[in-house]
Amino acid sequence: MKSRNPFLTTFALALSLLVINPASADDSKLAVKAGEKIAFMGDSITQAGNKKNGYISLVMDALNKEGLKLTHVPAGKAGNKSNNMLARLDTSVISKKPDWMTLSCGVNDVWHFSLRLGKRTFDGVSIEDYKTNIRKIIEKAEAADIKVVILTSTMIGEDPEKETNKKLIPYNAFLREIAKEKGLPLADLSKDMHAALKEIPDAAGKARMFGDPKYQRNIKNKLTSDGCHMNALGNIMMAKGVLKAFGLSEEKIVAAEKSWLGK
Repeated sequence: MKSRNPFLTTFALALSLLVINPASADDSKLAVKAGEKIAFMGDSITQAGNKKNGYISLVMDALNKEGLKLTHVPAGKAGNKSNNMLARLDTSVISKKPDWMTLSCGVNDVWHFSLRLGKRTFDGVSIEDYKTNIRKIIEKAEAADIKVVILTSTMIGEDPEKETNKKLIPYNAFLREIAKEKGLPLADLSKDMHAALKEIPDAAGKARMFGDPKYQRNIKNKLTSDGCHMNALGNIMMAKGVLKAFGLSEEKIVAAEKSWLGK
């Protein structure tokens, strides 16, 4: 991927050091096998991730360069919460008979609002209902012999102190807990994103937040186009986290990143 965004060249090294570590799995631990199919379940971030240079496209590119001849099912849908994903799991994923499913869910459960009588009203999912929905999604997938990879939710606005990001904490904590409980691969993208934002220098500008016209910061967004959906560097961050969860080696992920950056 040849990008003209100067941030990609300036910050690529810092980002690579954040997501990859010496304990990365070697290729003997690559979980996905030749000829398998991966479904990517999620919301608008996942829906956008299926576009050219989106994180799904980057993941599939890196894995198929290993000669695996994988296929994938794009199952991201804008605005979806955990209850929506549970309701469409059969049609969007199980009926497609994938071997794997990545599950990216949480942003809309915390952040979703609807317009009622001219007022924005919270229309999300409580943490207890979220836990129930996520468990059911995982159990239904596993009952269909689909292996699940958990993705923690990325941030809602590139500001750790933003109230919505504080509300995300217990949701992501549960995802880590259930991944550990069930022995599922985990791509801790929330942790990766928080770490990356600390390393990437601020740049002057006006950052805005998708769906929140009152939110504005006096620095440019670093990993997102609008505070929520990934830009080129954000898609690379997500792809690297997912590849690591699948067990691709550090060396191969670094090589893939160089290829995406056109180096």
